[in-house]
Amino acid sequence: MHQMFHFIKQLSGRLNPSLYSSLPSQSNAASIAFLRQLQREIRAEDVLHIPFPKLKLTVFDLETTGFYPQNGDRILSIGAVKVIGDQVLDDETYYSLVNYNEPLSEDVKLLTGLSEEELSLAPPIEQVLQEFYQFIKSEPLVAHHAHHEKRFMQHATWSTLKMSFQHRLLDTSFLINIVEPRKNLVTLDDCCTHFGISILRRHHALHDAIGTAKFWVECIRQIKKLGFVNLLDVYNYLAKTRY
Repeated sequence: MHQMFHFIKQLSGRLNPSLYSSLPSQSNAASIAFLRQLQREIRAEDVLHIPFPKLKLTVFDLETTGFYPQNGDRILSIGAVKVIGDQVLDDETYYSLVNYNEPLSEDVKLLTGLSEEELSLAPPIEQVLQEFYQFIKSEPLVAHHAHHEKRFMQHATWSTLKMSFQHRLLDTSFLINIVEPRKNLVTLDDCCTHFGISILRRHHALHDAIGTAKFWVECIRQIKKLGFVNLLDVYNYLAKTRY
């Protein structure tokens, strides 16, 4: 594996230029040791009982070439932002393109605005994954329609690092279905419109992650008003209502 070096571009100065300036280079052995330590921490953590005001999460989004990593689709970019309680931490973000040296479909180009040239200059997936795990550490993850992100993270983590993806991954739908059970809020656009949230640039991994984080924290505010204290309360409620 390549040594880690940060690679943050394509945001026209929207990110703090000092982001990851302190990220250490790691050898392959040190990187694997770090990831294994993360997995031990994940297994040891009891996030279900953490009160919502103290719960720290990472909300993330992937742009990909398609929907099926097992059929050859690949991650093109990863964007993420930290959240604690009902606050989005705007100064704690991560974004990177991922190296891809094959032609992009016209649909992907139009949807994401990414070019083959910039992707050819991006760091390899194993390096980006190591940086991403360094950023998120053992924190739970949140994604909109998380099954998409889960499939790609499972596939990429195993195929490049030969390790399993073990982070707890929360889907935004499990809160939105409690907060607004009578509304058919499915897409990210639907959810953000409902809460009056605008996304600076749709289908850009970082901006979509920030939009998702903003509507996630709105759900947290509402869920606390309904009397839920932590994730365990939410899981227990969903278990009772579904079965």
